[in-house]
Amino acid sequence: MAATAIVATNYGGPEVLAPLEVELPAPGPGEVTVEVRAAGVNPIDYKLYSGAFGKDPAALPIRLGLESAGVVTAVGADAVGPVGPVRVGDEVIVRTREGYATALTVPATAVIPKPAEVSWEVAAGLLAVGGTAVHLVAATGVGPGDTVLVHSAAGSVGALVAQLAVARGARVIGTAAPARHERLRGYGVDPVEYGPGLIDRVKALAPQGVDVAIDTIGSDEAVDVSLELVADKRRIATIAAFARGFQEGFQVLGGGPGADPGTEIRDAAWRELLPLVAAGKLDLVIAATYPLTEARAAHEFVIAGHAGGKVVLLP
Repeated sequence: MAATAIVATNYGGPEVLAPLEVELPAPGPGEVTVEVRAAGVNPIDYKLYSGAFGKDPAALPIRLGLESAGVVTAVGADAVGPVGPVRVGDEVIVRTREGYATALTVPATAVIPKPAEVSWEVAAGLLAVGGTAVHLVAATGVGPGDTVLVHSAAGSVGALVAQLAVARGARVIGTAAPARHERLRGYGVDPVEYGPGLIDRVKALAPQGVDVAIDTIGSDEAVDVSLELVADKRRIATIAAFARGFQEGFQVLGGGPGADPGTEIRDAAWRELLPLVAAGKLDLVIAATYPLTEARAAHEFVIAGHAGGKVVLLP
């Protein structure tokens, strides 16, 4: 059997993306085949072929996609997932490195049941950003009574961080462009515009001080304001300003060299995230969807910045 995958045929920009017919093996013991209904787009996807991690010709073509969602169409013997046996017809979320495809054969341990209340688009876009958000909130110890400053609170990760912090009983101040402020208010967040004068605007909103600062954007402004407002550097965390984090001594989280990957926290985050989304208590904004064959356009949109939510590919 065969499937269509989107691959990077070379190193460069989104113009190197192209469809490729790939073998779809029948599931062996402990494996399942999934017909993909949606695949999430993440920044790491385009960094893989940008040359940021090197340009090894032997790695080409590069399969892409950390997460997808779909329907199980075949199972091998002893196909047991995180919550029990996986069966044909199950709707699942797939953790993978080859999610940009029409179908996948993966270990049963890589599939998670999708709640019926969660759309295909949200299911395919939730776990990477959601796991990061849970890690940020856990690492900084956000709890009741804290005042938390979230930089880029309307972005995919930042919006989830803000909502999770509110759910933990914290007061959240979130930086965002004015056009995003109303949505943040709907999450129970006090919005503030980023840019010159940010520190004064935050101080006006929180004269009693800020306990935690979470940076999801990586700008010097975000780092400088965080350092000035938060006394305990253990309660400042970034997923983007790696050099500043190591230099200044606050927490650097993620997959980069020297960062805390938070593997255990992120791998288990779905157990918290999916029930919240299913119950309507956690909102993941889908900024745009594209056909799988238009992955190039999807990547161009994400690279341009300020998508305002997740981008998802639909086979």
